This record gives sequence, structure tokens and C-alpha cells, in this order.
Amino acid sequence: MTWQHFVDGHSPTSFTSRVNEREVNLPQTVRIREIREETRTIRTFILDAELESSVPGQFIMLWLPGVDEKPMSIAWPAPLTVAVARVGPFSTALHQRKEGDRVGWRGPYGRGFSLLPERPALLVGGGCGVVPLYFLATRALQQGIPTTVALGAHTALDLPYVERFRALEGINIVLTTDDGSAGRRGFVTAAVSELLDSASPTPAIYACGPEPMLVALHKICRERGIPGQLSLERYMKCGFGVCGQCALDGLLVCRDGPVFDVTELDDLREFGQYHRSAAGRRLPIR
Repeated sequence: MTWQHFVDGHSPTSFTSRVNEREVNLPQTVRIREIREETRTIRTFILDAELESSVPGQFIMLWLPGVDEKPMSIAWPAPLTVAVARVGPFSTALHQRKEGDRVGWRGPYGRGFSLLPERPALLVGGGCGVVPLYFLATRALQQGIPTTVALGAHTALDLPYVERFRALEGINIVLTTDDGSAGRRGFVTAAVSELLDSASPTPAIYACGPEPMLVALHKICRERGIPGQLSLERYMKCGFGVCGQCALDGLLVCRDGPVFDVTELDDLREFGQYHRSAAGRRLPIR
């Protein structure tokens, strides 16, 4: 049975789909309920679907017929929401879609974040990696965990979801930008070090963003003896551990991650050094 069968056989009537674990590998087509402009390159897509069984840090595979299929972090589960930065052919095609257009999706996949209730939470996001941390922040608040969010980007124009974080009661927010146009000037990892110097008790770190940022946070966690969980990104085709495209040394990011404990990354030679192309060729991370 092909994916086109699902598209052609789908009722045109508007609906909200609910899935369970047995259905994660079956593609479904739904309408785009709403599109929101977040930054000059990032848009949020709210789909006519619900995925209440997911946890922060997991992802779905989003499909555009005739274009491609890509992994997308879950920004919010119900309604199912993703935020996409325009960086290549797939994301450009998605940004051209309108409200009411149909897209395909399947999931959820991967291992998400696991909050440590005995410690405060320090959430660190860079660029589009800020988005899935909003989902995590709401869960931390629901569990009564004191939460600080440190967000970084090149400029104020590249910081998504800031107002959404500010609307969450009880969260401390720290902003950093490379040019100083929002918050403090500099890298978000420098702000993290300062926050840790004055923190008592010491928080656990949960992060998503560019891999050089994650490498720096891994070093901070290991040097200070702080628990941490980092969400990595690699090229994915299947999403559930069959194709092997997302290999990270002996691990698969789609199945063993995308969220890894910092201790799991200690001896991985490819972490912070290499990723793979669509053809499986190992390329240096710039």
C-alpha cells in the first residue's frame, strides 16, 4: 500500500485525528489549520491532528507529496504543532503552503527529555532549537520544577517563541544574541556558565540547538558534574532505526535519541565533529 493510497482514500471532511502507539508508522494526511510567522525564517504550522501521547523532545516525520519527508520536533502535541526554519528545498516548499493545504505526517518517534524532579531545570535553546523547549517548559511547570530558560540567536529577529515563554508564569528567562540586539551580547553558553555560578541548588541542563552549542554544554556539564540531556540532529530517512542514515558512531539518533544523556556522548568521536549527507557520506560539522 502506497502513501498515495492514503492521500486519495482520505475523506475531504475536516477532522481531528487521534493516534495511538500502534499507528505511529502509518502516514496520515491532515490539513494545516493555522500558520504563524515567528521570525524572518521560521514559521509555526498547526496541524489538524492531536498527539497527546508524545513527550517533549520527540519528533514526527513530516511529508510533502512530491517533495520529501523530514523530521520535525514537536512544538506542541494537541493540536500537533511544528516550527520550521526555511533552510533548504523541503522547508522552502513547506513555507509556500497555505492554511487548508494538506501535509502528511507519522510518529511520534525517538527518545525525548526526562525531567529530574529533584533538581531545578535550566533549559538552553539556540535558534530553532528554542521551539521544542517550550513544550518541555510547560511540563516542568506542571511538575512544580523551578525553571530557567536561556535562549540564544544571532539577532533579536532570529529568536522565536520568546513571548510564549514570557506568558508562562513562574519561568525565569535569559536572552542572548550575538549582536546584542536582544538581552545580553554573546553566546548563550556564557550566560549558562554565569547562571550556574550563582545557582543553588545546581540545576539539570536540557538543551536543543546547534551542535557547537551542545558540545560546549556537554563540556560544562562534565566539568561541573551536572546532569544534562542534549537533543542532537542528524539526517533521517525512516525515523525508526531501519535506514541507518542518522548513525552517530554506534548509535542511531532517531532510535537512541534524539535526546542523549551527557554521559552517553563522552566517547563518541563524531559528536561535534561529523554528520552524514543524504548519500551517507561523512561530512565535517561547520
